[in-house]
Amino acid sequence: MLLLVSEDAELYTVGEVARRTGLSAHTIRFWSDNGLVSPAERSQGGYRLYDASAVARFDLIRTLRDLGIGLESVREILERQVTVAEVAETHARALDAEIRALKLRRAVLRGIAKRGGTTEETVVMHKVAQQCARERQKVIDDFVETTFAGIELDEDARVIAAWMLELPGELPEDPSPDQVDAWIELAEVVADEGFRQRLRGIALAGGSPVPMRYGYDLRSLIVEQAGAALAGRIAPDSAEGKAVLDRIVFLGMPAEVRGELLDWMEIVADARVERYWELVAVLNGHAPSPPAVPSFRWTLDAVHAHG
Repeated sequence: MLLLVSEDAELYTVGEVARRTGLSAHTIRFWSDNGLVSPAERSQGGYRLYDASAVARFDLIRTLRDLGIGLESVREILERQVTVAEVAETHARALDAEIRALKLRRAVLRGIAKRGGTTEETVVMHKVAQQCARERQKVIDDFVETTFAGIELDEDARVIAAWMLELPGELPEDPSPDQVDAWIELAEVVADEGFRQRLRGIALAGGSPVPMRYGYDLRSLIVEQAGAALAGRIAPDSAEGKAVLDRIVFLGMPAEVRGELLDWMEIVADARVERYWELVAVLNGHAPSPPAVPSFRWTLDAVHAHG
């Protein structure tokens, strides 16, 4: 019912406000009871009456609520304690975080469906994937710190330690199931004490002058020559394998140098270390480097076969 109280002021009942705004009568009364919109006056029968500015206020509240803004924030806007722009920015950031969480949840669900894991695996997968960015980075920071604690790192080892800190602070906005799987597996890898000790061994071995002098060139030769032998299915204990080995390990190299290089190869030829770098590459959205460990293992088998 429309009530005319003067020639230039119109007052509206709750029902009329509901028709004009699309709100329910219950919502109008609730917001009014909470002091968000006060009636201009009441009728002789005690019914609330609202003026045009109140109707506009109801429209604004509905718009803000449709955007997900809470009633307390709405009250602050109406009381001009904050601006609409300030609240909008805050809620936009909150929505960004919620969208990332939803995308992550979707990736976890896809990963669960792909893995077909047990209930226990599902719980662990969800828990680890939900770790905040700071918690994820702390896992890697603690891992690197404890792994290299007390070791005088040479320049190469310091570079490796820095690389190990390159795990992204956050998963991508729309992480693939492979990236969620990679983070979960990486958390398991860095928690392995045996893996940490192997990395300490690599850091210590890297400080020796022999690997520092020959290691980089030797690695390139191994990847190139032994990699080709593997591709060609050349057995390491065959005559052809011996010819490949001769192109990798220089025959004129002193025995003690050759022995130290072989010890170094045994240490670095660890599939877990290589898997670490593969997982980090997946998380960073990069294609993993071709595996080098199979080439190292082939070379070591050839050395053992041919003395």
